[in-house]
Amino acid sequence: MPSTVDCYNDAALEMQRLIKEALDNNHGFRAYGSRWSMSSIAHNKDRMHYNAYMNLSFPILPQDMHSNTGYNSTNLYFFQCGNTVKEISQVFEKNGKSLKVSGASNGQTIAGCISTGVHGSALNEGSVQDHVVGINLIIGPNPEDIVYLERHTKPALNNAFAHKFNARVIRNDGLFNAALVSLGSFGFIHGVVVEGEDLYLLKRYVRKIDKNVALKLSETMDFKNTDFKIEGETDVNGKGNTPYHYKVFINPYIDDGKYVVELMYKKPYQSSYPDPFTTIDKSLYRDVIHLLIQISRKFPKSIPWFIKKLQKQILPDVNEESLGTLYETFWDAPYKGPAFACSFGVDVKDCARTLEVLVDLTKKEGPIPGIYAMRFIKKSEATLSFAKFSTTCMIEIDGVLWKKSKKLIGLEEFSKRMIEVLQQNNIPFTIHWGKNSSWDFPDLVACMYGDKAKEWKSYRSALLSKEMQTLFSNDFLEHIGLSENESDIPEDLIVSL
Repeated sequence: MPSTVDCYNDAALEMQRLIKEALDNNHGFRAYGSRWSMSSIAHNKDRMHYNAYMNLSFPILPQDMHSNTGYNSTNLYFFQCGNTVKEISQVFEKNGKSLKVSGASNGQTIAGCISTGVHGSALNEGSVQDHVVGINLIIGPNPEDIVYLERHTKPALNNAFAHKFNARVIRNDGLFNAALVSLGSFGFIHGVVVEGEDLYLLKRYVRKIDKNVALKLSETMDFKNTDFKIEGETDVNGKGNTPYHYKVFINPYIDDGKYVVELMYKKPYQSSYPDPFTTIDKSLYRDVIHLLIQISRKFPKSIPWFIKKLQKQILPDVNEESLGTLYETFWDAPYKGPAFACSFGVDVKDCARTLEVLVDLTKKEGPIPGIYAMRFIKKSEATLSFAKFSTTCMIEIDGVLWKKSKKLIGLEEFSKRMIEVLQQNNIPFTIHWGKNSSWDFPDLVACMYGDKAKEWKSYRSALLSKEMQTLFSNDFLEHIGLSENESDIPEDLIVSL
């Protein structure tokens, strides 16, 4: 029987054969995993590779560690690209460990997660890509085209480990940060090293509170100096503890002066606790959703009424509580039908104003069959992460997919109008790479990232040959202006430091 390393290396050779075949036929090449992205980021008109069965994993041993590392080998694991968040959590949990953060569900592959910037609402933990400490890329068909990337200021593994996978090592902060959120365009992500931590529990609370209090907490993240407290979640002085997770739910069609909020607090792991699934496992009923879609097209004014009636199915129950691991808390996605999701990142100081602008748009030019929410992310070091602010508030609009009619604005037009009203109100923003948006909006990436977009393209151009830049591009990258080669690049830009 071949070893796990041999199987991994065989897969790398096969990927290089497929890349060479695409190159010889002047075709593009794109990897895809769980197909969760609602943008066309994972599309390619020529050749696509399904990654979900590439789910090998390797423990990191003390002898694999770099001599100057600050990481603990017991917290690190090497995962092949097709491992889903659920599979990664299972591997970690068997070893008494946990991911530090997750998205709202667990079905994405790890390569897709980091390529699009998947996040949760863990206030001090960042996004999924922020806990990747090593990346194994295949950037072409030749032997030297297998590379292993790390930050030079935060080395994790030694060269001998990378050489087991026939990879040459590049330790370079700039290159690593650019490749973290790569939009699938820095080559084929074959594997990543992920840092976890000791297993823990999350105590989850759902409350309905004054909306001004919810918004002030959103803008300040000051949970100590607020009148809102949860019994048992205070310090010795009676001040509120800062939660691990904070999320706000907003129904744009009801203004009763209150918002539903969800808070989670980290707790030490214990083996005995109530089954959380009776609380967490909620779903939208498929027949109700499809009924909403059909009625919305003919009677758009009925949408607010339907959203109000569906609140108990869409929103968590007020005063709901549960206790479980991260893996148990962020469980399988309940709804599998047609859906849309738009998500804008703004500085927390702008979150209340942004919410007001977008809800006003929904009321005046909608309605749309969706609910708003706000989640919060620590700033990412990834060059093109949408979590670019010191603390980023992700304002999300999620709902069921609908078609434009004479009486109902279409998703494409609504997406464009959201960008326009943010620009008109001088609100700096980013957009989630994997969500619905008007991605062909003029100068969109320049508006969001400025010089960072050129920096990202420079690192990509330094790593990939012009042929490979074309091969790993797609229509999405071309439409947003990130596929072009940058020619004026310092020779030492991606030197290993």
